[in-house]
Amino acid sequence: MIVDLPDTTTSQVSKALVKIREEGGVVALGRVLTLIIATQAGREEEAIEAANDASREHPMRVIVVASEPGADGAGVAPRLDAEIRVGGDAGASEVIVLHAFGEVASDEESLVMALLLPDAPVVTWWPGKAPEVPALAPLGRIAHRRITDASAQPDPQAALSALERSYRPGDADFAWTRLTLWRAQLAAVLDQPPYESVTRVHVSGAVDSPSTTLLAAWLKLQLQAETSCSLAGTESGLHGIHGVELERASGGIELIRDVPGVATLRQPGQPVHDLALPRRSLRDCLADELRRLDPDELYGEVITVGLPLLADGTEGGRG
Repeated sequence: MIVDLPDTTTSQVSKALVKIREEGGVVALGRVLTLIIATQAGREEEAIEAANDASREHPMRVIVVASEPGADGAGVAPRLDAEIRVGGDAGASEVIVLHAFGEVASDEESLVMALLLPDAPVVTWWPGKAPEVPALAPLGRIAHRRITDASAQPDPQAALSALERSYRPGDADFAWTRLTLWRAQLAAVLDQPPYESVTRVHVSGAVDSPSTTLLAAWLKLQLQAETSCSLAGTESGLHGIHGVELERASGGIELIRDVPGVATLRQPGQPVHDLALPRRSLRDCLADELRRLDPDELYGEVITVGLPLLADGTEGGRG
């Protein structure tokens, strides 16, 4: 069910939510958190769909602040248009979409405060352009966790450098979340005999893949080995992470993804294996990040310590 509330107020939106719950039996008592999605108008549907899917694992209230370019500029009449989605249109969540104009759009924090679930954690997600310092942004100050996506920025490698400078405990980025399968597979390989030290690491991928750089930074931090990271231009047709090469005394280990979603593992004395390594969907990344509401200390260490360690060994630069 979708309820439109044109030219409204947050108080009227809150009252409408109560009325919907009373009339339709939709309750908020089982909601475990409030997810705020800060995006541009016209780009909110993909994020809402991902949140609806993730809500089946994490029942929540979703507040979408969809800003219009220039909507808070001078000469624009103050107005708030809202939309409430429940039931089949909202998965296991309740979705509130806010379109603010004029002075109403200039204070995002006040805009959402009356709609937050009481005594529940708050997570803010910027699926598109992220603020320079997420923790200091109006919607970041009220959040326990702040999620960005470096791959969605105009220059993903430069976005990583910005995340390094702006990092505060509680920050997260989907470039790191997308590495879960790669990290698990590499850890499993190195957990098998022979238990030899890795002497050199090389990671390759596309220049528009910040996950490639973060993977190299993580390996550099964990293995303390000579590490390089080559980033190919998108004109080569290469996207995402291409592969990882590890050198040990007994021979090299290669985990190469030549085919989308499938990687080939080669290691000395072992048969060649084809492994499923698909690019994680937006829904999977969001659900993964919502499983923990405490700061991701390993991500913080990789972004603030691993990236600077990697910088001198990166071919093609990080932007």
